[in-house]
Amino acid sequence: MSVYCSKQHANNNGNSFCTQCGESLPLTVGQVINNRYEIGRILGQGGFGRSYLAIDRQKAREKCVLKEFAPQVTKKEDLQKAKELFEREANVLKKIKHPQIPRFHESIQAKIGTKDFFFLVQDYVEGANYYQLFEQLQTQGKSLSEEEVINLLHKILPILSYIHSLDIVHRDISPDNLILRQGDNLPVLIDFGGVKQLPAYQGFWQTKLVGNGTLLGKKGYAPEEQLLQGKVFKSSDLYSLAVTALVLVTGKEPHLLYDSYNGTWYWGKEIKVSPKLTAVLKKMLAYKPSDRYQTADQVIKDLPPPTSVSGSVSTAIHNINTNPNTMQPSVNNKNTHLSRLQTMVAAPGKKVYRTTHMALQNIPMPIWLRPFAVTFTITMGVGLIGGGMWALGHFMVRSVTSISLPKVEVPGIPSINNPTNVGNKNRSVEEVFNRVQELEISQAVFTKTVDERFYAIRPGLRGRVLTDKPEDRVLREQWNSTADELLKKIEQANLSQIARRKIGNYSIEDSQKWDRLAKAGRLGKYRSFQELREETYQKFDPLFPGQVRGKLNQQTFMQFWYAIASDKVGNR
Repeated sequence: MSVYCSKQHANNNGNSFCTQCGESLPLTVGQVINNRYEIGRILGQGGFGRSYLAIDRQKAREKCVLKEFAPQVTKKEDLQKAKELFEREANVLKKIKHPQIPRFHESIQAKIGTKDFFFLVQDYVEGANYYQLFEQLQTQGKSLSEEEVINLLHKILPILSYIHSLDIVHRDISPDNLILRQGDNLPVLIDFGGVKQLPAYQGFWQTKLVGNGTLLGKKGYAPEEQLLQGKVFKSSDLYSLAVTALVLVTGKEPHLLYDSYNGTWYWGKEIKVSPKLTAVLKKMLAYKPSDRYQTADQVIKDLPPPTSVSGSVSTAIHNINTNPNTMQPSVNNKNTHLSRLQTMVAAPGKKVYRTTHMALQNIPMPIWLRPFAVTFTITMGVGLIGGGMWALGHFMVRSVTSISLPKVEVPGIPSINNPTNVGNKNRSVEEVFNRVQELEISQAVFTKTVDERFYAIRPGLRGRVLTDKPEDRVLREQWNSTADELLKKIEQANLSQIARRKIGNYSIEDSQKWDRLAKAGRLGKYRSFQELREETYQKFDPLFPGQVRGKLNQQTFMQFWYAIASDKVGNR
């Protein structure tokens, strides 16, 4: 029988490590850890290790969960840093004592073969997770009723209120991290492997390990500030919980509920709930963290009251209980959910996975490289949807550019200086993106615009994927310089907050609206749309030289053109 690592390499049963990549393989059934915990079966697999159902031989063979932490690092100092992070997380988990959170038992360090492994031991919760319930209801064309989802929120929000009172953020709330406990039918919040404690002086936590910023969260469920920059707030958990509620009440995956091109949810189209629940969920899903509810208690106050209902959940539980194999993946099951790198900004993804960032495993991803990964993901998923946009008069000829970064070897790397920034001190990537967030500009649009500019002035590098290797250092610095230069131009534009917030959501409909208003004599001083167009370009051209009038990319530079025009007409 074959055993598979997280990269799906097949190995003979009995091997401890993958013969192809060296990754540790799942522990075998019956194997005993620390002379106490007997492995029963694997429960899940992620970038930092695996979770197992185990038997505690010292507690009357009581069931428990053994969570393996096995980062794929080789250097002694890296392993020491990983151990420090492990111990820090264990200390955080020790503080959590809530009846709807699995109890923490102990942390263990064990040597298997020649490598050190760390384990956390927690309570085992009998029951089905809400993603299993979701899948079961999907097969019947059903979903949870609005009343059931409201009741669920009333039962989960007090858990968040509790952990947030300890300045702890979960970071990975989703249907598969909520278990409906068999004993009392209460939801239990699990998988605290990504839990982070917020420094009181900072308001957010960003893990640093081996020089990389570790991003954690499920694509589709985590908000943009978490997936793009690794920043988390208490309101980040509320965002993820709101997405979870939408998935359960609609019976649809996040990517079917979210318009990634315009950055909006399909309210009233795919999402049909009462106005009161809509208002609550919209506030939980606000793009800017400060615009969301700041505490779980505030959400509870605004939620419709709980009711006494049963139905879809009970039916799904019955079906799962009559087919227990859906809850028991084999230790050697090749289809066990695997951790994957998923960096879609601000929302939707196709399949729910347990997605702990794999920076420690096989994909090094320092912070400067994350914008490229984000752009690549968005471009492949969305950038090729439309073939073009039709023009209004002589205003615009839509030119779609798709920035895809296949791995192509390019001979040599030219040393190209950026004359615009000679003598000026560039801001770091972190400083640039912090400033972009302060300005409330879509980081996805900003990143794609930087990429477009970067490759436009370096056409010989198109297709080149930048890495963290020393030979790419000059290019990384040049990308950063390009980003800083673009940000300075945006700052010089002195756009209003309203105009900045809408960047990424402007479209041909805005120009059509302005044209109609001008013809009706309702566009202020502008007697025609052509006058607005000309005056907008007078400000746009000096800021973004080299951009051809009428041929701006609708997804990048054209968004900033619209923002300038919007301010000129009073954001109409």
